[in-house]
Amino acid sequence: MENRPPVSPLPALPIPLGLVTALLALSACGGDSIAQSRPEGSLVEGGEIPEVLATLGGEEITLADIRTRVGDQLDQLDMQYFRARSRIVESALETVLRERVLLAEARGRGMSVDELVAAEAGGSLEPSELEVEIWYQENRSRLGGRSLDQIRSQIADHLRDERLREATSELEARLFEERGVVIHFEPARVVLNNEGAPFLGPRDAPVTVVEFSDFECPYCAQLAPTLKRLTETFGDDVRVVYRQFPIPSLHPGAFKAAEASLCAHEQERFWDMHDLMFAEMSRLSVADLKEKARRIGLVGRRFDTCLDSGRYVEQVQNDMQEGSRVGVNGTPALFVNGVRLEGGAVAYETAAAAIRKELIRASR
Repeated sequence: MENRPPVSPLPALPIPLGLVTALLALSACGGDSIAQSRPEGSLVEGGEIPEVLATLGGEEITLADIRTRVGDQLDQLDMQYFRARSRIVESALETVLRERVLLAEARGRGMSVDELVAAEAGGSLEPSELEVEIWYQENRSRLGGRSLDQIRSQIADHLRDERLREATSELEARLFEERGVVIHFEPARVVLNNEGAPFLGPRDAPVTVVEFSDFECPYCAQLAPTLKRLTETFGDDVRVVYRQFPIPSLHPGAFKAAEASLCAHEQERFWDMHDLMFAEMSRLSVADLKEKARRIGLVGRRFDTCLDSGRYVEQVQNDMQEGSRVGVNGTPALFVNGVRLEGGAVAYETAAAAIRKELIRASR
């Protein structure tokens, strides 16, 4: 990403690497006072913020007056608090559930948890030599010129870990359903206004994945195939929304590229321009953008007029402001139904697991 722990009453389980990765969530946007947020039994004394903070003669100085000066800072602090609390609670809850459900299943089948997960994966987590070679060929452009022999073991480790995460996620989903697990805990969510933003999938899909992204960010380019794979896997259950978050201090051409993408969206070719700009990140000058527009079949003069006029400057700025409001400070930043998915360019299975969780919630 550019910018860029639990206690259980049960004995420790022989859980394989990757299984106990905490699922993190973003806090809801603030506005609540510290007094409202402070949990019962807190170790902190005081700190409550009343509505009237001071009086000057007969004049009141209120919290609303202060918020006009430091409201954004207060919102960010509230967000940090809710994010940390949500992480701790959800991580501990999921670990306890995993331990109890997976351990019970493993004992019932006379297996260790490792063996149970391996069985879910079809008996082996090891990738074949052919799978390693295919992955290398598909990702060769991102590997800095390294040969297959140089990174063969790292690719195998990556594929093994991905298979482990996928098998674990699918096993958990099945066992949780069979054993009637109902999760009442709801992570804090942010509300995003995605009106006018480009998207893939049905507008009324039960799960919306929002990405804040920058067209010159290599990590965003790395994530793009993952997002498309999610739409292919989950079909009409998922909508992927693209929000603009160029970082001009790092990527001087990113803001104009963001405008260009929306000019292409105006002609219903956003995703074609999206893919081409990520494929050619080193060529994003205004002249390059206009050449790309013609290459994907846009009406050239209409595109040029749009780009030169700055028609979408305000929309890009609004996206950036909303991203900052909900805690985005680097790209890519993902939200699944308003829940922040930490980690930047996350692995496919990490995003898929978050989507499955939301689909289970939606079916309750």
